[in-house]
Amino acid sequence: MIEKTIERWHRHLRGELPGGLDELLHDDVVFYSPVVFTPQRGKAITKLYLKAAQATFPGDAEGDGKGNGAQGAGSFRYVKQILSGSQAALEFETRMDGKVVNGVDLITCDADGRIVEFKVMIRPLQAVNAVHARMRSMLESLSSSGAPAA
Repeated sequence: MIEKTIERWHRHLRGELPGGLDELLHDDVVFYSPVVFTPQRGKAITKLYLKAAQATFPGDAEGDGKGNGAQGAGSFRYVKQILSGSQAALEFETRMDGKVVNGVDLITCDADGRIVEFKVMIRPLQAVNAVHARMRSMLESLSSSGAPAA
């Protein structure tokens, strides 16, 4: 079940999924940010965070899950993926402000293949701090409705 959802996630990242995040996310999706204590609930706020992350981590996300993919300065790529049932763990790497950022997207989908939970974990601490600073700025620029900043 998760295989189709993750294939659609990758298509979305490449800009090839008609309907984009609206088609991928469940209306009641819960997003867990690595830099915000409280879970963010609902499609609108999750879309805001995912769009901010995509702008914060520029790259092609074209890793094949086996560590194969181009990685230049600032380019985001997935290096591993583990898929089982309704859950996925997608490990990613990028560079930000001269620091290596390593993280994991933990994704859960429902029986219809819609994402119901999206959790991002990042390491090391210096990377978390760099991501926090950039995400705060990006969220502030994307949000005109006063959504909480990172």
